[in-house]
Amino acid sequence: MINHLRGKLVEKHPTHVVIECGGVGYFVNISLHTYSKISDSEQLMLFTHLQIKEDAHTLFGFVEHSEREIFRLLLSVSGIGSSTARTMLSSMEPIQIRDAIANGNVPAIQAIKGIGAKTAQRVILDLKDKILKIYGIDEVSHISNNTNKDEALSALEVLGFVRKQAEKVVDKVLAQDPALSVEDIIKQTLKNL
Repeated sequence: MINHLRGKLVEKHPTHVVIECGGVGYFVNISLHTYSKISDSEQLMLFTHLQIKEDAHTLFGFVEHSEREIFRLLLSVSGIGSSTARTMLSSMEPIQIRDAIANGNVPAIQAIKGIGAKTAQRVILDLKDKILKIYGIDEVSHISNNTNKDEALSALEVLGFVRKQAEKVVDKVLAQDPALSVEDIIKQTLKNL
């Protein structure tokens, strides 16, 4: 297994990079999250995951060790392949995916292109206990987030917004920043309604 690559950055694209290590150019698939973290300096180090199939050996690269761990956890879910896992990591920060799974936030995961309700539920069902155990997250600490969401939705209803419409926008706002206060949730939601 190739654990990481350290070498000269030859090409950089939103979906892949080419790294030259010891005279060999490695084509490495990346997420948009990793792309945004890669500087244009010549030297680059990526943690890697090598996927071996009958017809191809595919290398995936990650700037952060935590992103690779989330990627591997996602691959362990039935129905989630490497392209879907990469799309998820391109749509949300690794910490947002981790928190969405830990909180059982189906709408946040379902908001990712190509993820339906059943797949989102399966991701949470399969990974929630692993995420809580690996990252030592205390479930109780995230209950306040649901309270903040409920308070924000109640306030928006009082302001005359339909709860279902407001909830969709609130979920998107919380997917971007799960730690928002009630006031900030309402402000961000009003900007997007």
